[in-house]
Amino acid sequence: MASVLLRNTAGVRLGRHLGNSLRIVVSQERHAMTSRARLGKVLEELQKNPYYDKYAGKIAQMQRTSPEEFLQRVEQQEKKAFEKRVEHVTTPRYEPSRFSIFPHLLKNVRPPWGQTIRRRYVQDLSRNKCITTPIFYVNAGPHIGHLYSAVLADAVARYNAMLGHRTFLITGTDEHGNKIRAAAAAAGAPNLEYCTKVSRQFREMCDRFEVDYSRFIRTTEKQHRDAVHHFWKRLEERGHIYLGKYSGWYCVSDEAFLSDMELAEQKNPSGETIKVSAESGNTVEWTEEENYKFRLSALQDDLKHWLKDENVVRPALYHKILSEWVEEGTCLRDLSISRVRNKVPWAMPSPCDESHSIYVWMDALVNYLTALGYPDESFKEFWPPAVQVIGKDILKFHGVYWPAFLIAAGLEPPRTLLCHAHWTVDHQKMSKSKGNVISPFEAANDYSEDGLRYFLLREAVPQNDANYSSTKITNVLNSELADTLGNLVSRCAGKTINPSREFPDPAKYWNVLQSQTAVETKEALRSLGESTRKSYEEYNLHHVVDAVMSALHSANKMVAHHEPWQLRKRPDHADSRELRAVISLALESSRIAALILYPIAPRLSGGLLDFLNVRKENRAWTDTVPEYFNGGGGAKERCIERNSVILFKKIRSQ
Repeated sequence: MASVLLRNTAGVRLGRHLGNSLRIVVSQERHAMTSRARLGKVLEELQKNPYYDKYAGKIAQMQRTSPEEFLQRVEQQEKKAFEKRVEHVTTPRYEPSRFSIFPHLLKNVRPPWGQTIRRRYVQDLSRNKCITTPIFYVNAGPHIGHLYSAVLADAVARYNAMLGHRTFLITGTDEHGNKIRAAAAAAGAPNLEYCTKVSRQFREMCDRFEVDYSRFIRTTEKQHRDAVHHFWKRLEERGHIYLGKYSGWYCVSDEAFLSDMELAEQKNPSGETIKVSAESGNTVEWTEEENYKFRLSALQDDLKHWLKDENVVRPALYHKILSEWVEEGTCLRDLSISRVRNKVPWAMPSPCDESHSIYVWMDALVNYLTALGYPDESFKEFWPPAVQVIGKDILKFHGVYWPAFLIAAGLEPPRTLLCHAHWTVDHQKMSKSKGNVISPFEAANDYSEDGLRYFLLREAVPQNDANYSSTKITNVLNSELADTLGNLVSRCAGKTINPSREFPDPAKYWNVLQSQTAVETKEALRSLGESTRKSYEEYNLHHVVDAVMSALHSANKMVAHHEPWQLRKRPDHADSRELRAVISLALESSRIAALILYPIAPRLSGGLLDFLNVRKENRAWTDTVPEYFNGGGGAKERCIERNSVILFKKIRSQ
């Protein structure tokens, strides 16, 4: 359904259009008998829109006109929306100079993958896609949980780029708050110097693991401070901020205000009963002070309307949790968005009262706007975010506070929050006290950057906690990357079987092999792109890998059945169509697998595509269709790059 730009006052808009499902063909003639029937259909479609209830009054006002006039108004809106979409689709490719506010901070706006994208895979006519990671808190260095969030967002961005979208990936570091100040003091460094040091570690993590961000933001930047102050003033102008008394529980460690429903009791070491955060287990303290407050309670209905679309929070488990919170209203009390400055000195001052510091979560959340150039109008080119990746521990902040802030400011909430669970190590929660926090840099020394990235995205299921085990990661990487994929390529590209380094045209040799194993391999390849596309759309990357590995297993069986090493020994091997067909089908399987796995393991997949001499313009999602069904235009007769290749070096058991 079409998303809606929410307003609080007379500026309410029905939406960019009245629903993607609504399609009206304007006829040159109007017939009174048919217009009322068509009117009924239009109203039926309107009622399917999740925002229908909110705008029912406006729709009713439109209905007071004649059916013909009402339909004409709807058709005009549809026509304008269509023209706007067409204009948007035909916009020129991105020029970095358009973001002149921060050109020195841009790394890469990823254009559509390839030059000849076939548009049938592009579901959303809006081709600009902003994807974000949560910005990482610099009270400590990166661990594999941070890396998972980053590579998951990057995989979503790479997949969208392959579909033909222009993507803008945001990541960065959150650098304000008392925890940062305490960490800096413990390290014996000034606050900003400490933040810079740890922020560099997160940037290095992104660079080493191929997280191809367009903007790496730090909340200590002047540009961000200016954006937050503008956002604050916007909320103030619209009547959403007031000075009031706050009395309640505050969790210093989590830097969060908590309701009674979010508390639990436990015994401290001395046996005394204390209150703690039910989510984190960290202690809370009773706080009474005058703060600037945000009218969160007034936005319950708006949040309910936003949540009517189940796709705004994925997976469904987290949509259900968030919907229950909003329905019950337990976390919708008016929110303190400032603290007295002497209590939180390492924070951004309020633009209206420098004796107050801005609540660190309001500061942090605005980063997604800052990164796109806000408040300059250029930010709208990629707003609202298509996908915001978050961990389940920050669902309340991104699923309640963030959309409420945006709606109050007259901005559209994110289209999808992709929420994931946590990582455990040998089924235990990571903690410094247990000494089981896994550094991505140290793990990469054992498993390689691409291997670790592959394992994290292959192993995790977003709604369930995932388990990191050195035994399991070794087994998975050896079995799938070294054996299943690596051996398939090395056997059919090696000197013994393929000394001339041929990649015979798959379209030419597709129907040569008629064995059961060959038929199964071809059937698997035929449907692989479509099935994995669906899994990508549902953010089930583990299913993507399962499907690819299943197809590669079939290809390996096919090779074993036809024994190309024996075919090569025959006197007529130079003219053997069977030998060429085996090589062709095996390498075609590898090509398709590399394309589909590219968002998950870009370095390994990119290396394999280079080895197979697949041109850059033939690496779009449409190219996951076997060459036989794709016109045979991408492969033809070509040579691979080298006589042998080691895609992934086998890992020795530790």
